[in-house]
Amino acid sequence: MDKPIGIFLLLWPSFLGLLLAGLETSIEFKNILIVIVGSILVRSCGCVINDISDYKFDRLVKRTAKRPIATGDVSLLEAWLFFIFLSFLSLSLLFLTPSLTLKISALCALLIAIYPMAKRFIKAPQFVLGITFGSGVVISYSLQSDIFSLSLLILYLGVVAWIISFDTFYALEDIEDDKKIGVNSSAILWGSNAITIAKYLHYIFYASLALVAYINEFSLFFIPVMIVLVAMQHYQMNLVADKKYLDSFKFNNWIGIVSVIGFISEVYIF
Repeated sequence: MDKPIGIFLLLWPSFLGLLLAGLETSIEFKNILIVIVGSILVRSCGCVINDISDYKFDRLVKRTAKRPIATGDVSLLEAWLFFIFLSFLSLSLLFLTPSLTLKISALCALLIAIYPMAKRFIKAPQFVLGITFGSGVVISYSLQSDIFSLSLLILYLGVVAWIISFDTFYALEDIEDDKKIGVNSSAILWGSNAITIAKYLHYIFYASLALVAYINEFSLFFIPVMIVLVAMQHYQMNLVADKKYLDSFKFNNWIGIVSVIGFISEVYIF
């Protein structure tokens, strides 16, 4: 909770999915709370299982060497007990949701457990992360509607591309350490092309927002929203050019906020 960027980067895509459903149905306040609490719990579960899986590697990387399991402040037993506790809370929350949401969430839970190991066996584990985090779009949408649309598919694919993009920038921060300890990442796989590919993946996300706006006949207000987003991407790329990879990663929080504001405006104002 003291470093909530991971929670926010799960929350904003999830809100986009909920708001997309809100174009056709009235969003229940209960579902807004479920998305918020669910994002906190699921991100926390993922954080704990990731630290359990990576604690030996974390000790070898300067940025992660002070994580609680790596330092011994938290034992593996304590970490597993805490993970089970958080999982229980997450499962309890799902009992407040439709059966479809429960089924989709069960599949996502499996992906969350698999992701930490993906870094050992998959050349670009960011794709697994994108599919997993991006599932928040589908889960939150299913809270309001069981009729999946073309817009939902477009938004989901766009969000997956966005997540792969910003997590590639995140991976660039640790690329030298990852090479030494043998951990895979899209930054290593794509090499000198990593920044260019991540940039275009980000624009795929923007294209998905624009296409969803077109299909659903959004108001003209969404045009300045898209202009602001493009300007924000330009700023992000300046951070990348200055090798401020962690700052560029965190800046996606603001990109998510502006995207959500754009969708909120279409649901509740225009």
